[in-house]
Amino acid sequence: MCLAWHEIRDQLTASSTTFKFQRDFDTIQRSQVALAPYNDPAAVLDALHRKSADPDKKNHVLSALVMAAQGDDPAADTALTLLLLALWPGLDAIRRRSVSRKLGTIDEIASDLLARSVEAVRSLDLRRVSWIAATVLRNIERDMIRARQRDHVLQTSVDIDALSNIPADNPAPDTAMQCRCDLFRLLGEDAGLVRAVVLHGFSQVEVAAVLGISPDAARKRYQRALRRLRKVFENNFDGAVP
Repeated sequence: MCLAWHEIRDQLTASSTTFKFQRDFDTIQRSQVALAPYNDPAAVLDALHRKSADPDKKNHVLSALVMAAQGDDPAADTALTLLLLALWPGLDAIRRRSVSRKLGTIDEIASDLLARSVEAVRSLDLRRVSWIAATVLRNIERDMIRARQRDHVLQTSVDIDALSNIPADNPAPDTAMQCRCDLFRLLGEDAGLVRAVVLHGFSQVEVAAVLGISPDAARKRYQRALRRLRKVFENNFDGAVP
């Protein structure tokens, strides 16, 4: 069962008040100079959320937390939790815009946003980033929008219902649709698979997931469709002058 967005924040906040969390924070603090002025996690979050605080100091603290979150010691999860809480106002704004853009259901958006936030922190290259918060938040929102657009293209590519209802002697309304119709008349239900892979660059595994078939079945259907197309072209150009 998916947790509601506010429940995720409540759990993160609750975990930040435990004795273990404070102990892990002390470990991080000893290795990160930027955290030296802060006695506990609450003080760090207060400084990061204070609008009047020095932006450079905030960025140094965030950078220190990112370095700690990318470590392989037990305290890494503590640093990650602090980062999520620090970025929460920005993440919440992304969530609200994502709901408005209809990038998914409310639960899907919350789950996707949390997963992308964790991945963004873990994979952030501090050598190439000037402003931590702005970069992380911008990348997360951009990737969520792109993923939705990609999903829409994929769904549209494999949707054959509209094409199957167009009579064979009735021309499509535009060139692109005519090409789709011709492909459908040649390949039938495999037309969407070929179109998604060849024209839009999706993997056969991705298309298989949308079609509800196994990757092996998608591979066989794709190969069968290519053989059919090759035969059509060979027949059409048989005897043509090279």
